[in-house]
Amino acid sequence: MPEAELETLVAFFKAMSNQSRLRIVGLLAAREHSVRELAELLDLKEPTVCHHLAALKSLGLVVARADGVTRWHALRLERLTALNRSLLDQGEVRRLADTPGPRPPRRPETEEARVLASFVDAGGRLTTLPASQRKRGVVLKWLARQFEEGRRYHEREVNEILQARHRDSATLRRELIAWRMLAREAGVYWRLPESDWRQAP
Repeated sequence: MPEAELETLVAFFKAMSNQSRLRIVGLLAAREHSVRELAELLDLKEPTVCHHLAALKSLGLVVARADGVTRWHALRLERLTALNRSLLDQGEVRRLADTPGPRPPRRPETEEARVLASFVDAGGRLTTLPASQRKRGVVLKWLARQFEEGRRYHEREVNEILQARHRDSATLRRELIAWRMLAREAGVYWRLPESDWRQAP
């Protein structure tokens, strides 16, 4: 089995092996829900729900649409059906026998990838903010790219996105503004063009 297909298979089963994610899939199969609704229905904190949704979005299982200040999330049932069909087909399961054994982890090739590998865990959460200005700039660029260009965010939305990566959203907000990656006016935030971003000394 090609490595890319194997990675998709592993990511799919990893995502669906979590009880909260399964319940989210079940709720979204019925209708669209906001993060707040899902948090209330599942008795989870909103940043936790955002984290689970990010895992499902990475597989293309969930899409979101904006309606004013609220983002509504929906299940792409056709994507779930396609994944199940391709991953659980008898012939595909047999191909697992052709999968090579585990390989030693490859060292990230770029400086940016090496920094992110050191400060971002496998679940996509920031473990700590680097003390080095150069490395901090790399991490903040990664965080800034979580925001869509040309879109306006209320502070609650900014906090939800940042808390899905790290619990201290207030510090991250201040850092992103100080590095001219985000701008703020009257409680509304937006991502600045990368050409305006401050570079580490």
